[in-house]
Amino acid sequence: MKTRIIQITSGRGPAECCWVVAQVLKQFLEAVKHNGIDYRILQREKGMENLTLQSVTVQLKGKDLGLFLNQWIGTIQWVGASTFRPNHKRKNWFVGLYEIEQTEQFQIHEKDVVYQATRSSGPGGQHVNKVSSAIRAIHRPTKMQVLVMDSRSQHQNKKIAKIRLQEKVAELHLKALKSRMKNQWGNHLKLERGNPIQVFKGSDFKKNVIVKNYKKQRSTLKNDLRNELNN
Repeated sequence: MKTRIIQITSGRGPAECCWVVAQVLKQFLEAVKHNGIDYRILQREKGMENLTLQSVTVQLKGKDLGLFLNQWIGTIQWVGASTFRPNHKRKNWFVGLYEIEQTEQFQIHEKDVVYQATRSSGPGGQHVNKVSSAIRAIHRPTKMQVLVMDSRSQHQNKKIAKIRLQEKVAELHLKALKSRMKNQWGNHLKLERGNPIQVFKGSDFKKNVIVKNYKKQRSTLKNDLRNELNN
């Protein structure tokens, strides 16, 4: 199975776009489940209004992810009246769904871990100090390490050490991922409003048939772009 990481973002759009991000996330996860794809939400950045999201990052794991994501990656349009500003004339709102490049893996490999037995210290009495039951686990690629002395069993401490080391390495990689997401933020602002990959409409966020000919809509889309830049 392959792993891909995607982000749904409002760019610097107003509250309406943040609401659209939350709605797109619901639709996207329904499609993910329908296609038997495993997912994990890595990060949520809440919007200013209740039940809105500025961005959300999701890790996907499954087969044929490329084929599935071809139907989602790009600009997503919602056609509807603002619930936050009822008198607002604008009816078209845009968000982006992008793939985040992965350079690290969240899963550690046994061959990259070094285990060292050492004497336990602290509470436990003379028995603990006589036996080298504590385990130090070192992840060679990242130099991360943990020391476990929870149990008198060296075998049990080794199992615990691997779990805790996995958590520390995953946290390190997640920080690196968030850093890359910030670096890619500029790309997220370049929404191709004239050619959405998905179109939804109305307060019920019903999927709409995508129109392939956008000649009649170009003027409206240009005005929407100017309005968003002014907001």
